Amino acid sequence: ADISPTFISKRRLKVGTFKVVANGLRLGERFLKIIFDNAIANKVDEIYVTIFDRTDEQRRLINLLTDWGFVKFGIKQGVSGDELVYTRDMRPSFNSSNPKLTFPYFPRTGRSFLVPIYPDYHTELLPDSILRTENPCDFVDHAPHRNAISKVYISRSFERNLRRGDRIIFYRTKAPDGNAYHTSVISTVGIIEDVIKNIPNETTFISVCRRRSVFSDEELRKHWNFNPQNRPFVVNFLCVYSFPKRVNLEWLINNRIIANIDTVPRGFTQITDAQFETILKGTQTDESFIVD
Repeated sequence: ADISPTFISKRRLKVGTFKVVANGLRLGERFLKIIFDNAIANKVDEIYVTIFDRTDEQRRLINLLTDWGFVKFGIKQGVSGDELVYTRDMRPSFNSSNPKLTFPYFPRTGRSFLVPIYPDYHTELLPDSILRTENPCDFVDHAPHRNAISKVYISRSFERNLRRGDRIIFYRTKAPDGNAYHTSVISTVGIIEDVIKNIPNETTFISVCRRRSVFSDEELRKHWNFNPQNRPFVVNFLCVYSFPKRVNLEWLINNRIIANIDTVPRGFTQITDAQFETILKGTQTDESFIVD
């Protein structure tokens, strides 16, 4: 290819240009998730894409790419004019101050928290973590929060000392008609982007949650006004990894992640690195996603 400067030899994945339209559906993030997963599956060192910088649509795509760690490398000369070349390093690394730049990698060590999520909201917010007992046809609509990688979790947890780069492990609470020991499972790893506390009013709360939360504006109002003495706070997180094997509450108790059924997480509950390592092994987590 007529790329300047010349690429040095690396295992690369070339991405065909895709469109980013201003419809708010977060499809661009969904495509990026597919691209990153393919890059890891194929063990590439780098992703690259060539793109013109002529239209608002192309500039939106450039902004999306740079938000997720692509950097301008050079120019590709062609009969239709010069295209910009953007590359994304895919060697394992983790940037705790801006996890988007190293998505979807997450660290083996660091602060980890279990966090509960009700079955009604679990797969709606985390569609890649759908359970075998659920019907995929129920989750095919292009709702913005489903397509987004960057999502919102609303909490009234007593534990609020969370920070960017922390790992969160979603604990799907028991099915309405199920046994807690067997139907409560951990499903997903997220990385915190930021935590928004001391939200001044309902309007601001709805604004920061809209399009990345499972809730409608009316439901968000109910959340805000449920307990005026304990207003909710908002955790923005990246959905980075769905566990291949789900482990249930019985397993978590037997492996000393949770003490007993009375101490299941009701808010953000911190666990140790050793407990997180036990989870990684028990869930048969792909080591390709982990940064040591």
